[in-house]
Amino acid sequence: MLSIIGATIVLVSVIGGYLIERGNLHVLFQPAELLIIFGAAIGGFIIASPLKVINAVVKGFSNIISGKTYSKTDYMEILMLMSEIFAKIRKEGLVSIEADVDNPMESRIFSNYQKFLKNHHAVALVTDTLRTVMTTSIAPHELESLLDAELEAHHEELMIPSKSIANVADSLPGLGIVAAVLGVVITMGKISEPPEVLGHSIGAALVGTFLGVLMCYGFVGPASKNLEQIAGEDRNYLNVLKVSLVGFVGGAAPQIAVEFGRRVIPANVKPSFIEVEEAIRQLKSK
Repeated sequence: MLSIIGATIVLVSVIGGYLIERGNLHVLFQPAELLIIFGAAIGGFIIASPLKVINAVVKGFSNIISGKTYSKTDYMEILMLMSEIFAKIRKEGLVSIEADVDNPMESRIFSNYQKFLKNHHAVALVTDTLRTVMTTSIAPHELESLLDAELEAHHEELMIPSKSIANVADSLPGLGIVAAVLGVVITMGKISEPPEVLGHSIGAALVGTFLGVLMCYGFVGPASKNLEQIAGEDRNYLNVLKVSLVGFVGGAAPQIAVEFGRRVIPANVKPSFIEVEEAIRQLKSK
């Protein structure tokens, strides 16, 4: 929703300023210029992008429109999940969670955290890590290195849509110039026409440069930054799980391991120590 509001502000500001100076909106409507710029931009994007990248970009734009973000509630959910898993392991041993890890969708523990279950990579991170701990004697520092490598690879994958859209944004001013040059070529063919005809033709040509720059800095570039922010939020979310798991495997008590995770939550959505402590107390009383 915020992205739609932002796009509206851009349009109102640009067009409103133009109209205040008594500009003619009809001049800005140049279908041929739009076809040249956006057709070339989309074509270039398709040339540069495998099908999986195109699908990732489409999904990324749906996330922009929906305003995907992680709230304090989402972080509280995974902290409680980690607390419940760690407490069960500490009380009954690693073998006690084998069935939960093998089938998290039907697990009594995991099924209480539906938002978490919808994040397939988060589920895989937790279950694969617990399987690794159950089946090997991996040291805590080795586990941390392994999870860091996994998070880095996942983050690079999430950044692909942002980088692809950034490349499109970079191309738009140049494609606007292409449209403007073609407009000038057409104008030169009308050199014998009256000044008012030439003026209209030159104005139409310059609209290409205007559209290319506006789309680059007003819409497509900001969309790329939005996708980058979404990728960063995903990494922050997974990092909380990583820190908690590494802390517990390193020998920390369940509540201390959860506190390790809480400490790396972004400040604007970080629950307080008291809030987490109270939630864990309520969880234990059920």
